[in-house]
Amino acid sequence: MAEHNTILEKLDGLMSRFEEVSTLITDPNVIADQKRYVKLTKEYKELGDLMTARKEYLQCLNGLEEAKMMMSESDPEMKEMAREEAAKYEARIPELEEEIKLLLIPADPQDDRNAILEIRGGTGGDEAAIFAGDLFRMYSKYCESKGWKLEVSSANEGAAGGFKEIICSVTGEKVYGTLKYESGVHRVQRVPATETQGRVHTSAASVAVLPEAEPFDVEINEGEIKWDTFRSGGAGGQNVNKVESGVRLRYNWKNPNTGIVEEILIECTETRDQPKNKERALARLRTFIYDKEHQKYIDDIASKRKTMVSTGDRSAKIRTYNYPQGRITDHRINYTIYNLAAFMDGDIQDCIDHLIVAENAERLKESEL
Repeated sequence: MAEHNTILEKLDGLMSRFEEVSTLITDPNVIADQKRYVKLTKEYKELGDLMTARKEYLQCLNGLEEAKMMMSESDPEMKEMAREEAAKYEARIPELEEEIKLLLIPADPQDDRNAILEIRGGTGGDEAAIFAGDLFRMYSKYCESKGWKLEVSSANEGAAGGFKEIICSVTGEKVYGTLKYESGVHRVQRVPATETQGRVHTSAASVAVLPEAEPFDVEINEGEIKWDTFRSGGAGGQNVNKVESGVRLRYNWKNPNTGIVEEILIECTETRDQPKNKERALARLRTFIYDKEHQKYIDDIASKRKTMVSTGDRSAKIRTYNYPQGRITDHRINYTIYNLAAFMDGDIQDCIDHLIVAENAERLKESEL
Protein backbone atom coordinates (compact mmCIF):
# COMPACT_ATOMS: atom_id res chain seq x y z
CA MET A 1 0.00 0.00 0.00
CA ALA A 2 3.00 2.29 0.56
CA GLU A 3 3.40 2.61 -3.23
CA HIS A 4 -0.22 3.75 -3.51
CA ASN A 5 0.27 6.28 -0.73
CA THR A 6 3.31 8.04 -2.20
CA ILE A 7 1.53 8.39 -5.55
CA LEU A 8 -1.64 9.66 -3.87
CA GLU A 9 0.35 12.09 -1.71
CA LYS A 10 1.98 13.54 -4.83
CA LEU A 11 -1.37 13.85 -6.60
CA ASP A 12 -3.09 15.38 -3.58
CA GLY A 13 -0.27 17.88 -3.30
CA LEU A 14 -0.98 19.03 -6.88
CA MET A 15 -4.72 19.58 -6.33
CA SER A 16 -4.38 23.04 -4.80
CA ARG A 17 -2.01 24.10 -7.61
CA PHE A 18 -4.57 22.88 -10.17
CA GLU A 19 -7.27 24.99 -8.51
CA GLU A 20 -4.93 27.99 -8.37
CA VAL A 21 -4.04 27.70 -12.08
CA SER A 22 -7.74 27.27 -13.01
CA THR A 23 -8.44 30.64 -11.36
CA LEU A 24 -5.35 32.37 -12.78
CA ILE A 25 -6.13 31.60 -16.43
CA THR A 26 -9.43 33.51 -16.13
CA ASP A 27 -7.71 36.58 -14.64
CA PRO A 28 -7.65 39.47 -17.19
CA ASN A 29 -4.16 40.59 -16.01
CA VAL A 30 -2.77 37.12 -16.69
CA ILE A 31 -4.50 36.90 -20.08
CA ALA A 32 -2.91 40.24 -21.00
CA ASP A 33 0.57 38.86 -20.26
CA GLN A 34 0.88 36.58 -23.32
CA LYS A 35 4.02 34.80 -22.15
CA ARG A 36 2.61 33.94 -18.73
CA TYR A 37 -0.78 32.99 -20.10
CA VAL A 38 0.67 30.49 -22.59
CA LYS A 39 2.76 28.93 -19.82
CA LEU A 40 -0.21 28.64 -17.46
CA THR A 41 -2.63 27.14 -20.01
CA LYS A 42 -0.02 24.47 -20.71
CA GLU A 43 0.36 23.76 -16.98
CA TYR A 44 -3.44 23.67 -16.66
CA LYS A 45 -3.68 20.99 -19.33
CA GLU A 46 -0.90 18.88 -17.77
CA LEU A 47 -2.39 19.14 -14.28
CA GLY A 48 -5.83 18.41 -15.72
CA ASP A 49 -4.54 15.12 -17.14
CA LEU A 50 -3.14 14.24 -13.71
CA MET A 51 -6.42 15.09 -11.97
CA THR A 52 -8.34 12.85 -14.41
CA ALA A 53 -5.89 10.03 -13.66
CA ARG A 54 -6.20 10.70 -9.91
CA LYS A 55 -9.97 10.34 -10.11
CA GLU A 56 -9.74 6.96 -11.88
CA TYR A 57 -6.98 5.82 -9.49
CA LEU A 58 -9.12 6.58 -6.42
CA GLN A 59 -12.10 4.82 -8.00
CA CYS A 60 -9.95 1.72 -8.57
CA LEU A 61 -8.49 1.71 -5.05
CA ASN A 62 -11.93 2.15 -3.46
CA GLY A 63 -13.46 -0.41 -5.83
CA LEU A 64 -10.81 -2.94 -4.85
CA GLU A 65 -11.46 -2.36 -1.13
CA GLU A 66 -15.21 -2.85 -1.64
CA ALA A 67 -14.72 -6.00 -3.72
CA LYS A 68 -12.45 -7.48 -1.04
CA MET A 69 -15.10 -6.79 1.61
CA MET A 70 -17.77 -8.43 -0.57
CA MET A 71 -15.65 -11.57 -0.85
CA SER A 72 -16.62 -12.49 2.70
CA GLU A 73 -20.29 -12.70 1.64
CA SER A 74 -21.85 -16.14 2.04
CA ASP A 75 -23.72 -15.97 -1.30
CA PRO A 76 -21.44 -17.82 -3.81
CA GLU A 77 -22.71 -15.73 -6.74
CA MET A 78 -21.87 -12.47 -4.95
CA LYS A 79 -18.50 -13.92 -3.98
CA GLU A 80 -17.70 -14.82 -7.62
CA MET A 81 -18.78 -11.34 -8.78
CA ALA A 82 -16.58 -9.73 -6.12
CA ARG A 83 -13.63 -11.89 -7.20
CA GLU A 84 -14.04 -10.76 -10.84
CA GLU A 85 -14.31 -7.11 -9.78
CA ALA A 86 -11.18 -7.41 -7.63
CA ALA A 87 -9.22 -9.04 -10.46
CA LYS A 88 -10.24 -6.23 -12.81
CA TYR A 89 -9.04 -3.53 -10.39
CA GLU A 90 -5.85 -5.41 -9.54
CA ALA A 91 -4.94 -5.50 -13.22
CA ARG A 92 -5.73 -1.82 -13.82
CA ILE A 93 -4.08 -0.30 -10.72
CA PRO A 94 -0.42 -1.05 -11.68
CA GLU A 95 -1.10 0.16 -15.25
CA LEU A 96 -2.50 3.40 -13.90
CA GLU A 97 0.45 3.80 -11.55
CA GLU A 98 2.86 3.62 -14.50
CA GLU A 99 0.77 6.15 -16.44
CA ILE A 100 0.69 8.51 -13.45
CA LYS A 101 4.44 8.18 -12.83
CA LEU A 102 5.12 9.23 -16.40
CA LEU A 103 2.70 12.14 -16.09
CA LEU A 104 4.46 13.22 -12.89
CA ILE A 105 7.85 13.51 -14.59
CA PRO A 106 8.12 17.12 -15.74
CA ALA A 107 7.85 17.13 -19.53
CA ASP A 108 10.46 18.97 -21.56
CA PRO A 109 8.87 22.42 -21.92
CA GLN A 110 10.03 22.47 -25.55
CA ASP A 111 8.10 19.32 -26.56
CA ASP A 112 4.94 21.09 -27.74
CA ARG A 113 6.77 23.45 -30.05
CA ASN A 114 7.07 23.40 -33.80
CA ALA A 115 10.53 22.57 -35.10
CA ILE A 116 13.17 23.66 -37.55
CA LEU A 117 14.64 20.60 -39.30
CA GLU A 118 18.11 20.93 -40.82
CA ILE A 119 19.68 18.15 -42.89
CA ARG A 120 23.24 18.38 -44.18
CA GLY A 121 25.27 16.01 -46.30
CA GLY A 122 28.40 15.03 -44.34
CA THR A 123 31.42 12.96 -45.37
CA GLY A 124 31.06 11.21 -48.69
CA GLY A 125 30.63 14.02 -51.26
CA ASP A 126 27.90 13.45 -53.86
CA GLU A 127 26.68 10.27 -52.18
CA ALA A 128 26.26 12.12 -48.84
CA ALA A 129 24.14 14.77 -50.57
CA ILE A 130 22.01 12.07 -52.23
CA PHE A 131 21.52 10.44 -48.82
CA ALA A 132 20.55 13.80 -47.27
CA GLY A 133 17.91 13.99 -50.02
CA ASP A 134 16.68 10.49 -49.10
CA LEU A 135 16.39 11.53 -45.45
CA PHE A 136 14.50 14.67 -46.45
CA ARG A 137 12.05 12.53 -48.42
CA MET A 138 11.70 10.15 -45.45
CA TYR A 139 10.84 13.01 -43.07
CA SER A 140 8.48 14.60 -45.63
CA LYS A 141 6.53 11.34 -45.87
CA TYR A 142 6.54 10.94 -42.08
CA CYS A 143 5.26 14.50 -41.53
CA GLU A 144 2.54 13.90 -44.11
CA SER A 145 1.42 10.75 -42.25
CA LYS A 146 1.23 12.79 -39.00
CA GLY A 147 -0.78 15.57 -40.66
CA TRP A 148 2.06 18.05 -40.04
CA LYS A 149 2.97 20.84 -42.43
CA LEU A 150 6.53 20.91 -43.73
CA GLU A 151 7.83 24.03 -45.49
CA VAL A 152 11.29 24.36 -46.99
CA SER A 153 12.96 27.68 -46.15
CA SER A 154 16.28 27.13 -47.91
CA ALA A 155 17.94 24.40 -49.93
CA ASN A 156 21.33 23.93 -51.51
CA GLU A 157 21.23 21.09 -54.03
CA GLY A 158 24.00 18.56 -54.56
CA ALA A 159 25.71 18.22 -57.94
CA ALA A 160 24.45 14.64 -58.44
CA GLY A 161 21.06 15.19 -56.77
CA GLY A 162 19.92 15.39 -53.17
CA PHE A 163 20.99 18.30 -50.98
CA LYS A 164 24.21 19.61 -49.53
CA GLU A 165 21.93 21.32 -47.05
CA ILE A 166 18.18 21.71 -46.65
CA ILE A 167 16.37 23.61 -43.91
CA CYS A 168 12.63 23.42 -43.30
CA SER A 169 10.05 24.30 -40.68
CA VAL A 170 7.59 21.69 -39.42
CA THR A 171 4.35 22.77 -37.79
CA GLY A 172 1.80 20.58 -36.04
CA GLU A 173 1.11 18.96 -32.71
CA LYS A 174 4.08 18.04 -30.45
CA VAL A 175 6.45 18.25 -33.41
CA TYR A 176 9.65 18.94 -31.49
CA GLY A 177 8.84 16.36 -28.80
CA THR A 178 8.58 13.70 -31.51
CA LEU A 179 11.33 14.71 -33.94
CA LYS A 180 13.99 15.64 -31.36
CA TYR A 181 15.15 12.01 -31.28
CA GLU A 182 16.32 12.38 -34.90
CA SER A 183 19.11 14.84 -34.07
CA GLY A 184 22.54 13.39 -34.73
CA VAL A 185 24.62 11.74 -37.45
CA HIS A 186 22.89 9.24 -39.75
CA ARG A 187 25.24 6.83 -41.53
CA VAL A 188 24.47 5.02 -44.78
CA GLN A 189 26.17 1.92 -46.20
CA ARG A 190 25.39 1.15 -49.83
CA VAL A 191 26.73 1.03 -53.35
CA PRO A 192 26.45 4.62 -54.58
CA ALA A 193 24.85 5.31 -57.96
CA THR A 194 28.16 7.01 -58.87
CA GLU A 195 30.23 3.85 -58.10
CA THR A 196 31.31 1.73 -61.10
CA GLN A 197 32.95 -1.19 -59.26
CA GLY A 198 29.91 -2.11 -57.16
CA ARG A 199 31.71 -1.48 -53.85
CA VAL A 200 29.77 -0.57 -50.74
CA HIS A 201 30.64 2.91 -49.45
CA THR A 202 29.90 4.50 -46.09
CA SER A 203 28.79 8.10 -46.00
CA ALA A 204 26.85 10.25 -43.58
CA ALA A 205 24.41 13.11 -43.19
CA SER A 206 23.69 15.11 -40.06
CA VAL A 207 20.22 16.02 -38.84
CA ALA A 208 19.52 18.83 -36.38
CA VAL A 209 16.05 19.36 -34.95
CA LEU A 210 15.64 22.67 -33.13
CA PRO A 211 12.60 23.85 -31.19
CA GLU A 212 11.11 26.82 -33.03
CA ALA A 213 11.20 30.01 -30.99
CA GLU A 214 7.98 31.82 -30.17
CA PRO A 215 8.05 35.55 -31.00
CA PHE A 216 8.25 36.45 -27.30
CA ASP A 217 11.09 34.04 -26.45
CA VAL A 218 13.79 36.12 -28.07
CA GLU A 219 14.38 39.83 -28.03
CA ILE A 220 15.48 41.11 -31.43
CA ASN A 221 15.94 44.75 -32.22
CA GLU A 222 14.32 44.72 -35.67
CA GLY A 223 15.63 48.22 -36.40
CA GLU A 224 19.15 46.82 -36.42
CA ILE A 225 18.51 44.13 -39.02
CA LYS A 226 20.15 44.89 -42.37
CA TRP A 227 18.08 43.54 -45.26
CA ASP A 228 19.28 42.91 -48.82
CA THR A 229 17.15 41.59 -51.63
CA PHE A 230 18.42 39.68 -54.64
CA ARG A 231 17.13 37.66 -57.54
CA SER A 232 16.66 34.01 -56.72
CA GLY A 233 18.74 31.88 -59.04
CA GLY A 234 17.95 28.32 -59.95
CA ALA A 235 15.76 26.51 -62.39
CA GLY A 236 12.43 28.25 -62.23
CA GLY A 237 9.86 29.87 -64.46
CA GLN A 238 10.42 33.26 -66.05
CA ASN A 239 9.54 34.97 -62.77
CA VAL A 240 12.39 33.57 -60.71
CA ASN A 241 15.31 35.49 -62.15
CA LYS A 242 13.53 38.78 -62.92
CA VAL A 243 12.05 39.59 -59.54
CA GLU A 244 14.12 40.37 -56.46
CA SER A 245 12.26 38.00 -54.18
CA GLY A 246 15.25 36.45 -52.37
CA VAL A 247 16.07 38.07 -49.04
CA ARG A 248 19.24 38.16 -46.97
CA LEU A 249 19.37 39.44 -43.43
CA ARG A 250 22.40 40.42 -41.38
CA TYR A 251 22.15 40.91 -37.67
CA ASN A 252 24.80 41.62 -35.03
CA TRP A 253 24.03 39.63 -31.93
CA LYS A 254 25.87 39.56 -28.63
CA ASN A 255 26.10 36.01 -27.32
CA PRO A 256 25.11 36.24 -23.63
CA ASN A 257 27.08 33.07 -22.86
CA THR A 258 30.39 34.36 -24.26
CA GLY A 259 29.89 38.14 -24.50
CA ILE A 260 31.16 38.02 -28.11
CA VAL A 261 29.28 39.89 -30.86
CA GLU A 262 28.60 37.64 -33.85
CA GLU A 263 27.19 38.54 -37.24
CA ILE A 264 24.33 36.26 -38.21
CA LEU A 265 23.62 35.87 -41.90
CA ILE A 266 20.43 34.20 -43.11
CA GLU A 267 19.14 33.81 -46.67
CA CYS A 268 15.68 32.79 -47.71
CA THR A 269 14.75 32.22 -51.35
CA GLU A 270 11.91 29.76 -51.08
CA THR A 271 8.85 31.66 -52.21
CA ARG A 272 8.27 34.21 -54.95
CA ASP A 273 6.82 36.52 -52.36
CA GLN A 274 9.38 38.81 -50.75
CA PRO A 275 7.37 39.57 -47.55
CA LYS A 276 6.88 35.82 -47.02
CA ASN A 277 10.60 35.20 -47.43
CA LYS A 278 11.27 38.00 -44.92
CA GLU A 279 8.90 36.41 -42.44
CA ARG A 280 10.61 33.03 -42.81
CA ALA A 281 14.09 34.56 -42.48
CA LEU A 282 12.95 36.31 -39.27
CA ALA A 283 11.56 33.05 -37.88
CA ARG A 284 14.89 31.36 -38.59
CA LEU A 285 16.81 34.22 -36.95
CA ARG A 286 14.65 33.85 -33.83
CA THR A 287 15.19 30.11 -33.73
CA PHE A 288 18.93 30.47 -34.31
CA ILE A 289 19.32 32.93 -31.40
CA TYR A 290 16.98 30.93 -29.19
CA ASP A 291 18.95 27.77 -29.94
CA LYS A 292 22.28 29.48 -29.16
CA GLU A 293 21.00 31.06 -25.95
CA HIS A 294 19.40 27.77 -25.07
CA GLN A 295 22.50 25.74 -25.84
CA LYS A 296 23.84 26.56 -22.39
CA TYR A 297 20.61 25.29 -20.85
CA ILE A 298 20.72 22.20 -23.10
CA ASP A 299 24.39 21.59 -22.17
CA ASP A 300 23.53 21.85 -18.48
CA ILE A 301 20.77 19.29 -18.92
CA ALA A 302 22.98 17.06 -21.06
CA SER A 303 25.77 17.05 -18.50
CA LYS A 304 23.29 16.22 -15.75
CA ARG A 305 21.34 13.77 -17.81
CA LYS A 306 23.38 11.89 -20.35
CA THR A 307 20.64 9.45 -21.29
CA MET A 308 21.47 7.08 -24.08
CA VAL A 309 18.61 8.48 -26.11
CA SER A 310 19.09 12.22 -26.09
CA THR A 311 22.68 12.98 -25.23
CA GLY A 312 22.22 16.54 -26.45
CA ASP A 313 25.27 15.88 -28.64
CA ARG A 314 24.53 16.59 -32.29
CA SER A 315 27.75 14.99 -33.45
CA ALA A 316 26.85 11.57 -32.04
CA LYS A 317 26.32 8.78 -34.56
CA ILE A 318 22.78 7.62 -33.88
CA ARG A 319 21.66 5.36 -36.71
CA THR A 320 23.00 3.22 -39.56
CA TYR A 321 21.08 2.49 -42.76
CA ASN A 322 22.56 -0.62 -44.37
CA TYR A 323 21.15 -1.08 -47.88
CA PRO A 324 22.77 -4.42 -48.88
CA GLN A 325 21.16 -6.07 -45.83
CA GLY A 326 17.98 -3.93 -45.84
CA ARG A 327 18.79 -3.18 -42.20
CA ILE A 328 18.37 -0.19 -39.92
CA THR A 329 20.11 -0.03 -36.54
CA ASP A 330 19.57 2.67 -33.95
CA HIS A 331 22.77 2.59 -31.87
CA ARG A 332 21.29 4.35 -28.84
CA ILE A 333 18.91 1.52 -27.95
CA ASN A 334 20.28 -1.39 -30.02
CA TYR A 335 17.11 -1.37 -32.09
CA THR A 336 17.48 -3.27 -35.37
CA ILE A 337 14.83 -3.88 -38.01
CA TYR A 338 14.93 -5.21 -41.54
CA ASN A 339 12.37 -3.04 -43.31
CA LEU A 340 14.60 -0.41 -44.82
CA ALA A 341 12.35 0.32 -47.82
CA ALA A 342 9.32 1.08 -45.65
CA PHE A 343 11.48 3.07 -43.20
CA MET A 344 12.83 5.28 -46.00
CA ASP A 345 9.21 5.75 -47.05
CA GLY A 346 8.51 7.50 -43.74
CA ASP A 347 7.52 4.50 -41.64
CA ILE A 348 9.69 5.56 -38.68
CA GLN A 349 7.10 5.78 -35.89
CA ASP A 350 7.98 2.40 -34.37
CA CYS A 351 11.60 3.42 -33.93
CA ILE A 352 10.58 6.76 -32.36
CA ASP A 353 8.18 4.93 -30.01
CA HIS A 354 11.03 2.67 -28.84
CA LEU A 355 13.21 5.74 -28.24
CA ILE A 356 10.46 7.45 -26.24
CA VAL A 357 9.97 4.33 -24.09
CA ALA A 358 13.73 4.07 -23.45
CA GLU A 359 13.96 7.76 -22.58
CA ASN A 360 10.96 7.54 -20.22
CA ALA A 361 12.42 4.48 -18.50
CA GLU A 362 15.62 6.41 -17.80
CA ARG A 363 13.76 9.46 -16.58
CA LEU A 364 11.64 7.30 -14.28
CA LYS A 365 14.79 5.75 -12.85
CA GLU A 366 16.15 9.23 -12.17
CA SER A 367 13.01 10.62 -10.58
CA GLU A 368 12.89 7.55 -8.30
CA LEU A 369 9.13 7.53 -8.16
